[in-house]
Amino acid sequence: MNFIRSVLFFIWLALWLIPLATGLLITSIFVRGDRLYWWFMKPYLELVIGFARIVGGVKYRVHGLHLLPEKSDNQRIVLAAKHQSTWETFAFSTIMPHPLSYVFKKELLMIPLFGWALARLDMVHIDRSKRKEAWLKVAEQGRELMDRGRWIIMFPEGTRCARGEVGSYKQGAARLAVETGASIVPIAVTSARCWPRRSFSLRPGTIDVSIGEPIASEGQTPEALTRQVKNWIETEMRRLDPEAYS
Repeated sequence: MNFIRSVLFFIWLALWLIPLATGLLITSIFVRGDRLYWWFMKPYLELVIGFARIVGGVKYRVHGLHLLPEKSDNQRIVLAAKHQSTWETFAFSTIMPHPLSYVFKKELLMIPLFGWALARLDMVHIDRSKRKEAWLKVAEQGRELMDRGRWIIMFPEGTRCARGEVGSYKQGAARLAVETGASIVPIAVTSARCWPRRSFSLRPGTIDVSIGEPIASEGQTPEALTRQVKNWIETEMRRLDPEAYS
């Protein structure tokens, strides 16, 4: 049954991507910026998460949403999230009150329609093989996007980790926060319960998304800030999903 649900979900995902991505590409000739995000990206991702709930039985609940800054607050924000599956890359844009700019590997731009649409949005795509150039791009574009009201989202572990696994936390998100004076928001997410890493099979269940209090970067070093983010996320992961760490 899960297999059939998953097949239906991914077929639906692809079918809806075609008209929405095409519409975004055409519209982007005349319009750029946040309007593309609100008109195309967020509605599509809301459909994806909604369909995953209806067909795949994948529900979610959010803790700590009230800890985020108000919409009217011009505070610079970097979101640093646990990364267990593709689910959170879809879900965070539907949860957050501000438009998000993701930092992602440039290889995603090669995916037909999906990657082409990403290229027209205000995102930061980097070449991981060129670490110095990648960081300079993140710092420059990240600052510019935050000044325009965007929140930057990064996954400190760099790649998806299996349920119960702790990845190697990189300092990129903390370094960006320190250099731009942004606050960093740690986020724990138990998405591997329902969408395991490197799997195309959805499992019915409830994903917990837990948002921590923003951590000020003033007077901090990237190393110290990364440790705080890691400690909060991994402690919260054990609270939310104790079975995975037993």
